Formats: sequence, C-alpha cells, structure tokens
Amino acid sequence: MFTGIITDVGRIKSVETRGDTRFVIETNYDPDTIALGASIACSGCCLTVIEKGRGAERNWFAVDASGETLGCTTLGSWKQGTAINLERALKAGDELGGHIVSGHVDGVGRIVDMHPEGDSMRFTFEAPAALRKFIAPKGSVTIDGTSLTVNEVEDVRVDDEMRARFGVNIIPHTQAVTTWGQAKAGNSVNLEIDMLARYVARLAEKD
Repeated sequence: MFTGIITDVGRIKSVETRGDTRFVIETNYDPDTIALGASIACSGCCLTVIEKGRGAERNWFAVDASGETLGCTTLGSWKQGTAINLERALKAGDELGGHIVSGHVDGVGRIVDMHPEGDSMRFTFEAPAALRKFIAPKGSVTIDGTSLTVNEVEDVRVDDEMRARFGVNIIPHTQAVTTWGQAKAGNSVNLEIDMLARYVARLAEKD
C-alpha cells in the first residue's frame, strides 16, 4: 500500500525486452534499505524490485513488467531518460499524508489543458469512460502516483462515449519535487481511482 506522496523522482536508465520488459531505474534511495521483492510505486504502478545496486552518480533498482502491465498503463511508452515518480511502500506507523493507494492502475487518462492559476498550475485531465462514475468533486484521485484532490468534474462526449474531464491544482512545491514540473498538455497519465469510491460503487450495484 502507498499514500500518493512522492519521495523521489527516478529516471529510466535502460529498457530490456525479453519475455517481460525489464526497466532499470535510477534513484536516490539507498539500496541497502530496499529488500529484493519489495514493492515500489513507479508513476503509480506497483512494481517488484528484482535487482538493486549502486552507481557512480545514482543508485538503481530493476523491475520487470508484463505485457499486460505495459498495455494497461503508460509503462509501454517509457524509454531511456524518462522521469518517473517514485514512492516506497507504506510501513505501519508511517504518516498517511495523502490517501490509501494500492498501486494498481485503473486506466490511462491524458492532460487536456494546463495553465497558471495563482502560484499553482491548474491541470485538466480526461478519464476513460469506465472511470467516469468514480471521479467526484473534492474526492481523491491518484495520477502518476501522486495523491491529488479533484476540484470539479464535467461529463463530455468524446468519440460517441461519455468521459469525465476534471481539474486539479498542483502547487509549486509538488511541481518541484515530482515529474509534474515537466508535464505537457497531451501527455498520457496513469489513473487510480479512490479505493473507497470503488467499493461504494460496487455496493450500490443492483443484483
């Protein structure tokens, strides 16, 4: 489990395609504190550490991603040099600064618009039709691993289906310590809906 509070910005050092795809990720995390088999959220996707080590400039760890993971997330577009948000798994007793995040990506959205609003940057995202009912004003959503609060939601028709467009504000600090400072309109993003919204929607379904 995670909280959506980013603790490092990693960078893809190499990509190797074999049975699965292996990513080697540069990080500031101390490899001595990372156990093999540990879970690390990489831009919102929970991945398992299979190797680790120290480098001349930065430390590194390696993960494998299946074809299913590549097809259902933005990981299929990762290449050498891609910057990604990182978060270590939550430990008992840690401060819960964001909200409960599983690291299981529910769908891929995109940045529709971004513009300054005060000192913050206002982002507008578009979510797939299947996630529309789970996104609500003042609710939580995880985008590329970052816990964010939804400001407003608008239903729009795109390609003969209804999708949700929603806005969030990202403050300067968050832009500085995550990949959001490098974001551009049109970029694809990993979305994870609020776990509570998922179960409430399931309970509300009629048999």
